[in-house]
Amino acid sequence: MPDSKPRDADVVGAVVPPSLDEGDEGVLGRAYRALSVGIVSVVLLIAFEATAVGTAMPVAARELDGVALYAFAFSGYFTTSLFGMVLAGQWSDRRGPLGPLSAGIASFGAGLLMSGTAGAMWVFILGRAVQGLGGGLVIVALYVVVGRAYPERLRPAIMAAFAASWILPSIVGPLAAGTVTERLGWRWVFLGIPALVVFPLALALPQIRRRASGPVGEPPALGGKAAPGTRASSGRRRIRLALAISLGAGLLQYAAQDLRPLSLVPGALGVALLVPAVLGLLPRGTYRAARGLPSVVLLRGVAAGSFIAAESFVPLMLVTQRGLSPTLAGFSLAAGGGTWALGSWVQSRSRLEPYRERLTTVGMLLVAAAVATAPSVLVDSVPVWTLAVAWAFGCFGMGLVISSTSVLLLKLSAPEEAGTNSAALQISDGLSNVLLLSAGGAAFAALGGGTVTHTTTHTSGSHPAAFAAVFLPMAAVALAGAWVSTRLRERRP
Repeated sequence: MPDSKPRDADVVGAVVPPSLDEGDEGVLGRAYRALSVGIVSVVLLIAFEATAVGTAMPVAARELDGVALYAFAFSGYFTTSLFGMVLAGQWSDRRGPLGPLSAGIASFGAGLLMSGTAGAMWVFILGRAVQGLGGGLVIVALYVVVGRAYPERLRPAIMAAFAASWILPSIVGPLAAGTVTERLGWRWVFLGIPALVVFPLALALPQIRRRASGPVGEPPALGGKAAPGTRASSGRRRIRLALAISLGAGLLQYAAQDLRPLSLVPGALGVALLVPAVLGLLPRGTYRAARGLPSVVLLRGVAAGSFIAAESFVPLMLVTQRGLSPTLAGFSLAAGGGTWALGSWVQSRSRLEPYRERLTTVGMLLVAAAVATAPSVLVDSVPVWTLAVAWAFGCFGMGLVISSTSVLLLKLSAPEEAGTNSAALQISDGLSNVLLLSAGGAAFAALGGGTVTHTTTHTSGSHPAAFAAVFLPMAAVALAGAWVSTRLRERRP
């Protein structure tokens, strides 16, 4: 590539296109190696933090005398991450992903330090909220980096690498965090991660600055002086909607944790804020599965919400109904990390690109079958390993669907809309997790799932049917996702 090309791109703030020499390289080729290793390492550290913090959290809450506020340590992260996602989308589209990525990692690290040094539970929760803001900024900015810096043929491979980076943390993270918590204290689980971010940043940031920094040029149809003002006005509106969706989600979570009749007031206010904000932030037609981009965004939420909501109840069912130890119950899901990565790798094969929509349909059918199979272990004659096998297939299906929706989103997005649409995809993912988890939890509690009896051999739930009331509706939601997957391709005239 001529030396003048990067300099010209830096002057106008445009994206540097891949050169002809880079055309045959993979994500670990000379041209992309530093960028790929850097951004995958960032995802690896975020994944390790996500799996490790859950192990240290109970100890932290107990030592800070904040067990009553335990749930807010999670909900605080989620509500601010929703705002961060929308902010990152607007920021990336207007000025490029370098700013939100840098700010997100700084916020993520500051939140970890704040929580790790907290002397009171409210400071700990505030740190988690700051961390959530950073996490929301980072994940959307990384999607924009992939859309700008990698040609379309390499995007499935880098998305597969993102998925694979969760394997090691899902296996090692809880064990490592437990060891650190027991030997050094829970604070070091939070304080040790920020220092590890320096290496991937040193690799990735120079490449991001060269390949993906700066705003995308305004579309010619807009032209003149009207486009910047129109875009700025739209951006301010989306920020207001992001605040509404974060506040609405927080109020709904508060209402779900406080079952008194008075909690209906914040719950209703949360719905009033959430519904119009969701309609404004997701692509038009998402709620009715309109063909193309709206169905891609909807499928992401249906897949993630149904699977994660069901998976949250698997360890509890194995412990209370089949008498497994928490460690064995956790290991029953361990194979899923590998099969998830395998599914992501399969969708990245170039010869399967023409069949991507069919792959998502197969993936959703596997998810629906796995979730529907899970309650079979409530029957004592059914071997416990049945669930482990079924869940491995379900995770393979999730690997096909999650990575494919990411690839399709970038394929269907104009360059100047990649940030906004990536934020919509993540909002659909995160919000559906909360809504379906809340619905599943309500059904579980309504059928007496919280009533547990203790015997000399094991702990047993009084109402096994409460678990079926969670898994079977989630299987139906996943099956509906198989239908949504048939609407990902836009109709050609």
